[in-house]
Amino acid sequence: MTGSAGMLGGGLVRRMSAEGYAVHGVDLRVPEETPPDVRHTVADIRDGERLRRAMDGMDVVVHTASALPSYPAATIRSIIVDGTATVLEAARRAGVPRVVHISSTAVYGLPSVVPTTEEYPRSPVDTYSRAKAAAEEVCERHRADGLCLPILRPKTFLGPGRMGLFSMLFEWADEGRDFPVLGRGDVRIQMLAVEDLLDAVMTAVTAPAEVAGDTYNLAAAEFGTLREDFQAVLDAAGHGGRVRSIPMGPAAGLLKLTERTGLSPVYGRLLRKLRGDSYVSIAKAAGRLGFRPRLSNREAILGTYRWWRETRDKEGSRSRGHTSRDPWRQGVLRLAKVFF
Repeated sequence: MTGSAGMLGGGLVRRMSAEGYAVHGVDLRVPEETPPDVRHTVADIRDGERLRRAMDGMDVVVHTASALPSYPAATIRSIIVDGTATVLEAARRAGVPRVVHISSTAVYGLPSVVPTTEEYPRSPVDTYSRAKAAAEEVCERHRADGLCLPILRPKTFLGPGRMGLFSMLFEWADEGRDFPVLGRGDVRIQMLAVEDLLDAVMTAVTAPAEVAGDTYNLAAAEFGTLREDFQAVLDAAGHGGRVRSIPMGPAAGLLKLTERTGLSPVYGRLLRKLRGDSYVSIAKAAGRLGFRPRLSNREAILGTYRWWRETRDKEGSRSRGHTSRDPWRQGVLRLAKVFF
């Protein structure tokens, strides 16, 4: 498994180990917690020979390693595209018959049709989504050569271990502040609980090849508006905080400027996505994989908030912004607290 020290990879390591799988993780970092029966190799996913040795004797590889949208453009492409190509070539050389690739609904870019199905063309709009789309193309070439290769496209997933930009919402809520949304906040933004993503990955690992070897959207079945989900966190904090609308145009312009100057972690595709509904169809995954998400958007975000409150002192000492497990630097946005 690649990315085994990350939020998703770490969850899969624990899940697969508990279910009796012999697990060998690969990551640039040493995991903070690893079941005693799990092997781990510290390696870069672009190091093909080390990957091949780690994959010897494996029945399946789950490729979760990726880059964040905040990374430099060249790094994003190198990790996501070149890294995926190296993983698949190493799997081929090691004789691994199945590779599960974790992609993203970011490959759709900013789709004009919702709910968006898997048949919607890849239409990437930035460095990250272009890299994710290119990595899928690499996967499809290997699939055409006979490799069983499930491609899973999750929406933004939440759960214990997830920080990133959500840490800003949690921190402001815990301080009793209001929280801003662009415009009215009435756009419907679908997310996914990591527990449901783990279920789907395990199904892709074990399903018959003729079912597994396909491309699937994964997301919550129940979701509301961004305002409703954010307000649920503020209510859980118990300080009376409210979601407050700020004018879309001026705020978006300011955030674009601060992103270009490195003063804000909010990237351009996220800003554009917040202007309209963003949700996908999970009918294909339901029909072929039996995918039945158990948690709604609200349950996923509240579960993540509860985890954050329980672990914030420990997590606060971590490095910031390098992985989805780290709280991202708020930059100039921290100064905006005075207004909320």
